Amino acid sequence: MIIVIQCVDQVGLVASITDVLAKAQLNIVSMREHVDQAQNLFFMRLEVTHSNERDTLEQKLRAILPPDSIININPLPNKKVVVMVTKEYHCLADILIRNYYGTLGATVQAVIGNHAVLEDICKRFDMPFFLASHEQISKDEFEGKIAAIIDQFEPDYIVLAKFMRILSPALVAKFPMRIVNIHHSFLPAFIGASPYKQAFERGVKLIGATAHFVSNELDEGPIIAQQIISVNHSYTAGDMVKAGKEIETAVLATALKLVFEDRVFVYKNKTVVFD
Repeated sequence: MIIVIQCVDQVGLVASITDVLAKAQLNIVSMREHVDQAQNLFFMRLEVTHSNERDTLEQKLRAILPPDSIININPLPNKKVVVMVTKEYHCLADILIRNYYGTLGATVQAVIGNHAVLEDICKRFDMPFFLASHEQISKDEFEGKIAAIIDQFEPDYIVLAKFMRILSPALVAKFPMRIVNIHHSFLPAFIGASPYKQAFERGVKLIGATAHFVSNELDEGPIIAQQIISVNHSYTAGDMVKAGKEIETAVLATALKLVFEDRVFVYKNKTVVFD
């Protein structure tokens, strides 16, 4: 069972929390904690032996923690996920393979695409594919179609696996800090479209990828995971794109593992990640 706690810091929190768990006869399998001294915030993630007294345990923890503490006791680690795509297959293919072999840490319920290009690969994995075209309709109508599909599955998270459309604040607000995006640059460098072209024209020696939660600011949501590789003068823009796809796949897989295992805390557009 996973317990995650986020609250104002104060002396004796770790001792108080572990005392509650000991009295409940729960053995601690692993424990990670962090204090942001500048913000006076405390973060903790615990793995403990299973308990059927989830509500009672939460009440006891709330009794010893500061007011407005965030407590999440999650005895069912397998999350439900909806994936959104456009035309690029590499991130989706990796997710579908991991889902098929049970190593994703979540269960993909469906894939939504604004083009039909990736419907065939979904069929190969027996994965429901929904086409929600953005063409010849308003953005509100387009996002209404998307929201209606998502609502059918009630997912814990939505994964933008190279979904190349900007979501409106209204849709983002519907799933706060539950939409994970993979961006093809080492943010905050080269936000927006064509980052590899931007990187090539700038003559950079490093390119990368960033997985982050989606916020209302384009490509500026809280960062979950990043990775870089070296490039040089011999790389064309096309070479950078090819190399970048490998990084994008790896970074998204890492970020999803962290999120699905409840290892990511979000605050003030930043994250604490217990990897």
